Amino acid sequence: MTPQALLDQHGPREAMDYDVVVVGAGPGGLATAIRLKQLAAERGQEVSVVVLEKGSEPGAHILSGAVMDPRAITELFPDWKERGAPLEQPVSGDDVLFLSETGATRTPDWLVPDCFHNQATTSSAWAP
Repeated sequence: MTPQALLDQHGPREAMDYDVVVVGAGPGGLATAIRLKQLAAERGQEVSVVVLEKGSEPGAHILSGAVMDPRAITELFPDWKERGAPLEQPVSGDDVLFLSETGATRTPDWLVPDCFHNQATTSSAWAP
């Protein structure tokens, strides 16, 4: 089909102009968009930002929530607790288990890499 035939059949395509296009509504993409808007507001400027996400909504790829270090959200939103962010509770402990058909065996802490120890983190309930 030629470009002209497509125009005849569907009409002209809509276009929307933005100053910044962020690809992905994961933590990094959302933090980028939020911080850009904050910086522009601090300078009294307006910046148009759009976040493109392949999922049906932000968080669509999270199955049952997440464990996160709250430092980043505290830097972006110092009052996130007062705003009612969906961060449910501090993590008080965690285990790495080897599962079998008949049960589970806990892995000793000294064998678990540091990145799997979630002290001082918060769990969220961002399940779609």
